[in-house]
Amino acid sequence: MISLKGRNFLTLKDFTPEEITYLINLAAYFKKLKKEHVLHDKLKGMNVALIFEKTSTRTRSSFEVAAHDLGMGTTYLDPKSSQIGKKESIEDTAKVLGRMFDGIEYRGFGQEIVENLAEHAGVPVWNGLTNEYHPTQILADMLTIREHSGSLKGRTLAYMGDARYNMGNSLMIGCAKLGLNFHAVAPKKYFPDPALVEQCRKWADESGAEIVLTEDVMQGTKDVDAVYTDVWVSMGEPDEVWEERIEDLTPYRVTMDVMRNAAKDAIFMHCLPAFHDLDTEIGREINKKFGLTCMEVTDEVFKAYDKPVFDEAENRMHTIKAVMAATLSDDWEI
Repeated sequence: MISLKGRNFLTLKDFTPEEITYLINLAAYFKKLKKEHVLHDKLKGMNVALIFEKTSTRTRSSFEVAAHDLGMGTTYLDPKSSQIGKKESIEDTAKVLGRMFDGIEYRGFGQEIVENLAEHAGVPVWNGLTNEYHPTQILADMLTIREHSGSLKGRTLAYMGDARYNMGNSLMIGCAKLGLNFHAVAPKKYFPDPALVEQCRKWADESGAEIVLTEDVMQGTKDVDAVYTDVWVSMGEPDEVWEERIEDLTPYRVTMDVMRNAAKDAIFMHCLPAFHDLDTEIGREINKKFGLTCMEVTDEVFKAYDKPVFDEAENRMHTIKAVMAATLSDDWEI
């Protein structure tokens, strides 16, 4: 039996392929219970703190609904309602919250912050997103690929765009450990960190997967099972950054030509939000400044291939539930 009770969930680097697969299987189990309206509130009496230094729709909703389904209470802490990192150090905050809560989620900036929380909290700490890693998203992505493709091992995923940060890093780690081929399709300066690539290639050797870094869109997406992309720029960054990313990454936009180049039954994936039309304030601002009607994916692709994208979004809830449940209790039979 695999036991993860008491463990932190900070990056998939810390977990074996068997442990990651267990979490995906547990998520599928919880999804079945949810669809069948079967109560699974075995963690009544527990409470978790949700620290959000960056705003969120899917991550916050997933943690709150998942915790409620498990019977737990939640306390949401945003930058305006906590002193974390301002009047109180991360270490002191961790020691305080660890005495009040059974688990702590953090979504924010540097990985060192969530690592610091985990070091001092004395209860499981879960990474809801940092600049470097987004492990809960990857569990949802893997569950989604398995649901649509029937299996994970031997599949190929192409990640298009800026592969240097949390999504590119975490997808590469997840694929390498679980036996999926990973293609980073991007300009060379947007490739993942070489040290992480080297480590992932070692895991890939063990799992039978392959890590490919290429600037060639057609080569990188040829016959792949999943085409994945993400936003090119974080909100709040200066116009110069937007201009540079748009110039560099527009050739790596997911178009119908890209999808036709992929396998016949390939799926399109996006962790959302996606800038594919002008129906948002940000989309209209981008259009006004740069004349674009879409960014990382065309509206035609998004609307033609959106089912897996929204399956991904729903699966955030089930996989986050699995992470909390597994690290807080061994009382689960699947």
